Amino acid sequence: MIDEALRARRLEIVEEHFRTEVTQEFDLTLATFNGHPRYEIMPTGQVFDGDDAVMGYYRTTRTAFPDQRHDNVRFHVADDAVIAEFDLLGTNDGEFYGLPPTGKAFRVPVIAVFFFEGDRITNERVYFDAASLLGQIGRDEVLQ
Repeated sequence: MIDEALRARRLEIVEEHFRTEVTQEFDLTLATFNGHPRYEIMPTGQVFDGDDAVMGYYRTTRTAFPDQRHDNVRFHVADDAVIAEFDLLGTNDGEFYGLPPTGKAFRVPVIAVFFFEGDRITNERVYFDAASLLGQIGRDEVLQ
């Protein structure tokens, strides 16, 4: 069982991670990792491993959804992870995987599991309903 100080520090790190994603201070977001950032996007099977790949993921998603943000965030702390439940919101105001923007907004529930080594994130594993997001932004054809 982790002690209260480590628990509090991990929550601070995840909150910093969320804040800097929204403000698009991606160098600060990368600093919440243990030196080697990694994202696993479970509904698409995409893995972004390392600084360059993760920075590319940030740029791609924020080009498509420049106002991407979190709402209704709830945290749950385990011995090796912080689990975040939240609503992810955004508007498709930029190119999305080669498709022009639709200008439509989305709100999808998400679970993100932040795995830790000490007080630094080693991996963020993200679960959400991709079909719902695509339907809300008017991009059902991506599922075809």
